[in-house]
Amino acid sequence: MNVVLSRDGQVRAMETTVVSAEKHFGQLCSLLAAHTRKTARLRDAGDRLVKQLIALASSETPELRATLQDVAEDLAKVQDYRQAQVERLEAKVVEPLKLYGTQIKQTRAEIKKFKRVQSNEIKQLERLEKLRQKSPSDRQVISQAENRVQRASVDASRTTRQLEDTVDAFQRRKLKDLQRVFLDFVTIEMVFHAKAVEVYSSACRTLGSYDPERDLQDFQAKMWGVPGHFEARPLTDATLGPPASQSAQCTLGGQREEEAGGDDSAEETALEELQGQEQGRRH
Repeated sequence: MNVVLSRDGQVRAMETTVVSAEKHFGQLCSLLAAHTRKTARLRDAGDRLVKQLIALASSETPELRATLQDVAEDLAKVQDYRQAQVERLEAKVVEPLKLYGTQIKQTRAEIKKFKRVQSNEIKQLERLEKLRQKSPSDRQVISQAENRVQRASVDASRTTRQLEDTVDAFQRRKLKDLQRVFLDFVTIEMVFHAKAVEVYSSACRTLGSYDPERDLQDFQAKMWGVPGHFEARPLTDATLGPPASQSAQCTLGGQREEEAGGDDSAEETALEELQGQEQGRRH
């Protein structure tokens, strides 16, 4: 009976291991699947952001248009990397954990099989004890009962060894798979973020080199109807002066005054000559 109790303790420990794995692996599978779905939704949101940036760029000034197009291209690369991340998570993380459901069911089936064998062994032992108490002198019946107990004990021992091998293989595989699954998970995340940092750095440099003043000049040029780039310069006193018509009038006035002055001088000279001739005749 002590052997039976010892086997029962072993089976309970094995069953606890399998139940714990079933519980925690199920939760891990659900959480990592949710993480993968959330990453896929983030990818979709990124794709929509890229489309919106391209639409915005088409309506902007040249410098900003080129900058936004470059940034949109970088963001599209990030979404491509994120798509690869989703595919790898599904293949290397989520699917292996899903397969553990089948492995756990097979192991639990082995435990149930052992319990049936163990229950039969205990039942045969109880019958033997009753026969020994009721008919201690009936050696033939007791011998038959002892033979049945022996066969049940051998069957239980064989099933126990098989169960030990099954649970040992399950535990070994579980430990290795946990290591492999989370190593793949961390590697996938690390590769994505490394590539994303590289692309985001390129986008940062693109945005940092953008010069808003050039686009502002284009905007001002369009607003005032002047084609191309221009630089606005403030007016100074040197550039200020009378209107063109006023200047022309001043010039013409000066010319007229000079002509009038010339005519008066000519008339005075002719008058002096006449007066000189008249005085000559008198003498």
